Amino acid sequence: MADLRNNFVGIKSPNPFWLASAPPTDKAYNVERAFRAGWGGVVWKTLGSEGPPVVNVNGPRYGAIWGADRRLLGLNNIELITDRPLQVNLQEMKQVKMNWPDRALVASIMVPCVEEEWKAILPLVEETGADGIELNFGCPHGMSERGMGAAVGQVPEYIEMVVRWCKQYTRMPVITKLTPNIADIRKPARAAKAGGTDAVSLINTINSIVSVDLDNFAPNPTVGGKGTHGGYCGPAVKPIALNMVAEIARDPETYGLPISGIGGVTTWRDAAEFMVLGAGNVQVCTAAMTYGFKIVEEMITGLSDWMDAKGHRNLDDITGRAVPNVTDWKYLNLNYIAKARIDQDACIKCGRCHIACEDTSHQAITAEVDGVRHFEVMEDECVGCNLCVNVCPVENCITMVGLEPGTLDQRTGSPVSPIYANWTTHPNNPTAVQAAE
Repeated sequence: MADLRNNFVGIKSPNPFWLASAPPTDKAYNVERAFRAGWGGVVWKTLGSEGPPVVNVNGPRYGAIWGADRRLLGLNNIELITDRPLQVNLQEMKQVKMNWPDRALVASIMVPCVEEEWKAILPLVEETGADGIELNFGCPHGMSERGMGAAVGQVPEYIEMVVRWCKQYTRMPVITKLTPNIADIRKPARAAKAGGTDAVSLINTINSIVSVDLDNFAPNPTVGGKGTHGGYCGPAVKPIALNMVAEIARDPETYGLPISGIGGVTTWRDAAEFMVLGAGNVQVCTAAMTYGFKIVEEMITGLSDWMDAKGHRNLDDITGRAVPNVTDWKYLNLNYIAKARIDQDACIKCGRCHIACEDTSHQAITAEVDGVRHFEVMEDECVGCNLCVNVCPVENCITMVGLEPGTLDQRTGSPVSPIYANWTTHPNNPTAVQAAE
């Protein structure tokens, strides 16, 4: 059976599934329920300083985007960091860590960019027995208006400065949580590494307004007739998160920097995708808020079964495996050709492939043959875009088939010629480029 034990920058947990800093980790009651359900670790909801208390809204805090079946695709929140007293949080963290010594407990922290503020809170957190700290440089709403969260995460110099303070004043591993609300995610990651961070975690939520109440003309969620931008999360942000994780994992300046992957993880497959793109573990929030803590059981079983089936012994066997296959567009093989093929036995004759191709693509799918409704790919017109695969309602009815040089068009019998006859000498081939240089 695959070994799912996780060692992330020296923080050990029985599996790589952690709960992210969010409402599910706001107090001991929730965290202990999570640990009983099987979660490997938690990042405690973000702690602030002992100054004026944080006050959250008492009206709606969440907006949502649903699929056609009412499945939650994206969640927008306007909640701030914990509004519970710092000392209460610290006491509960200490007790939870004593009760669950084998689980990871990381404290998320957000205080003003003042050295004395960080110097003051770090020993208080350290005294709880927490396994590490996560610097919240990602929150895009509310706290950023006060000069914290994403307001720090968008300035690499501030990131490096605060990370250096934390490495100076604590023995605990430092994980730097990055904001996705930035043009180039590599720059804050490089700054965190320059400051001495032990790891980065990403992504935090994306700045968003998910909908507008057209009766009251205010963004949702609406609080007393007004709305504001919030942080977007859930399955809808996963593609953005995967790309940013991969960018850091393959950047020569941050190569090897441990990454905790966050953003729309709902199933074991999501987790595996983050890990093969370079994440050492994953953090989950929206899925737990949607389906409850027991969702981790499927994640654990699914990941273990997949690893067993593929012969992967432990997490080190899969972490980063896909990174060498992530490249820049200019290095893609222009000599490769794939064409769509329709399984006539599986086809339900709905015509969605034809109309999508006819109206918006390359007019490469017939609507009828010899007066009979029939959908077939004309390979001499097909450019392999795979739009038809994505709009077809029948799984695996349309597939993309890679063609060997000299392959004949099934309908016309004419050769399907590659764009470039010799990829080894094409200027977009990195090997050819290096040889030319």
